[in-house]
Amino acid sequence: MDDLKLAATEQQKGTILVIDDTPEILAIVNGLLKQDYHLKAANTGEKGLLLALAEPKPDLILLDIIMPEMDGYEVCRRLKANRLTRDIPVIFLSAMSDDSDLEKGFALGAVDYVTKPIHGVVLLARVKAHFSLKQAADFAKDKNKFLVTEVSKRGKELEFIQDVTILAMASLAETRDNETGNHLHRTQRYILALAEHLQRHPRFSLVLTRTNIELIYKSAPLHDIGKVGIPDAILLKPGKLTVEEFEIMKTHAALGRIAIENAEKTIGRSAPFLKFAKEIAGSHQEKWDGSGYPEGLAGEDIPISARLMAVADVYDALVSARPYKKPMTHEQSAQIIIEGSGKHFDPDIVNAFIALQDKFKAIAEEFSDNKQFGFESET
Repeated sequence: MDDLKLAATEQQKGTILVIDDTPEILAIVNGLLKQDYHLKAANTGEKGLLLALAEPKPDLILLDIIMPEMDGYEVCRRLKANRLTRDIPVIFLSAMSDDSDLEKGFALGAVDYVTKPIHGVVLLARVKAHFSLKQAADFAKDKNKFLVTEVSKRGKELEFIQDVTILAMASLAETRDNETGNHLHRTQRYILALAEHLQRHPRFSLVLTRTNIELIYKSAPLHDIGKVGIPDAILLKPGKLTVEEFEIMKTHAALGRIAIENAEKTIGRSAPFLKFAKEIAGSHQEKWDGSGYPEGLAGEDIPISARLMAVADVYDALVSARPYKKPMTHEQSAQIIIEGSGKHFDPDIVNAFIALQDKFKAIAEEFSDNKQFGFESET
């Protein structure tokens, strides 16, 4: 037990580097400090700089000013210029005590002076004080690093939970629909491509920041969450819907927005990603000319995130197979999107689609699920 206590005490000792070209000074300092500190010693500035970098790094440096080849001022300057040693406190040991000498030393970053001849009580007091300050600074720095790491860790955990929740909710809606498999993956990638292409466009730049694009991308899978509230007889009907059935189907957009709003009310707060989730779920069936649903919004009144999703969702519906229809080719689908410019879709977003046609086609082919309906992809 005594050995363990001794080992623990040794570990708690700080390390002090003494740089002085006078053997007598090194011997005096060693005699005064060896009981309470681990000591390193160097008799030249060059050796001192090397020892300052060697592990364990010193907690404090006692530095002579008048030395051959490299004086203490230059040693101090180099210590403070190196990010690995700049935070180590430096106490000058010198017989020089003019105000100009003190000013020069403090200007270089020294924290204190101990004049020669050395008085043991003074040296011990100064070393103890600055060693305590260094320990406090190190503790604060380590605590700050720990807190930053913990905040980052918690942030990633929350982000993961958010992503899983979104995909779980979206997948739940998807299992009740004829839209299957990779529909969520495709529409996410379409909307990301459009948003990144338009983020420097003057009409979109204020909304399509890097952060918002990421939130829109993550929220996109919730666009049809409201279909959970549509009866199976309508949602899963293989043929064409009646007028009455279609009116019920159209309520899925409002149902999606209301579901997210109710979730916000239940937890008593909102979140940035839910803002875009509400926009996309509630407004992705609106049309540029005002003929869409559920609110008949037109033009700029339709949120940008929903306008992006409108193009992505319609394109995907056209090129994808369903039990009741074959997939259209990319060229046929692209023509319908282009013809919808200014009517169904925001013209600038259609222009972005035109510029990104090859990318859209590649995404559709990479994540195709047409074969599961017995159709070969014709994109």
